[in-house]
Amino acid sequence: MDFIESLNPQILLGATVAIVVIVAVAYLFTSKKAKGSLDAENFKDFKLVKRTQLSHNVAKFRFELPTSTSVLGLPIGQHISCRGKDSLGEDVIKPYTPTTLDSDVGYFELVIKMYPQGRMSHHFREMRVGDHLAVKGPKGRFKYHPGQVRAFGMLAGGSGITPMFQVARAILENPKDKTKVHLIYANVTYEDILLKEELDGLTSNYPDRFKIYYVLNQPPEVWDGGVGFVSKEMIQAQLPAPAHDIQILRCGPPPMNKAMAAHLEALGYAPEMQFQF
Repeated sequence: MDFIESLNPQILLGATVAIVVIVAVAYLFTSKKAKGSLDAENFKDFKLVKRTQLSHNVAKFRFELPTSTSVLGLPIGQHISCRGKDSLGEDVIKPYTPTTLDSDVGYFELVIKMYPQGRMSHHFREMRVGDHLAVKGPKGRFKYHPGQVRAFGMLAGGSGITPMFQVARAILENPKDKTKVHLIYANVTYEDILLKEELDGLTSNYPDRFKIYYVLNQPPEVWDGGVGFVSKEMIQAQLPAPAHDIQILRCGPPPMNKAMAAHLEALGYAPEMQFQF
């Protein structure tokens, strides 16, 4: 004790600061290593803790992460592979994009449209709270960092909205990211629109940075959106014009993706300005 008291106060202060720095660096290092609940090589099981039916064939599934502060660790615009059983009991694997981000801690969510003949749809249709889903990831080629483009144009159809919603949320909820997002979202009927409440919420919260144009093949009697299939004229009116600092993202059924690629080429969007999920 006498030795410590005899030390120069400046030396004691310096030693204290050094210890604090070492502890902080060690914490950051271990935190960074611990981040992320996914395994890119092996499937991991996640427990279903909540299922919310959104329509007759669409449900939101919430899965629990290892701890209440865990994050999924999925890079923006990437997806996960989910494994389940079809109606014959055979393994099936299909990619899905969570609608949650790493700002949503302790869980992740999938919004799933279940088709009558869909093999993975059968697995989700049969899932009950307490069941587990085998997941592997991250997967995908899309890379994003804030400010890499001035604006995104998005062309989505049906369940192809999920990667668009994930990217848009990440951009808009980042106060340092000034990127603008223009989305055309196509469906057959009004009831087919997924995440409409959440999408309209983005419009309300970020009116200067997020624009959405809904297109329906079979619209209701009162409808102020687009009608029919997405056309070149709609793209010209709703999405940013071809430029070196914009990018057009596409995700929808194969026929739609093919038609959109043709429209974009005709309108002068170079291949490097486009990305298909």
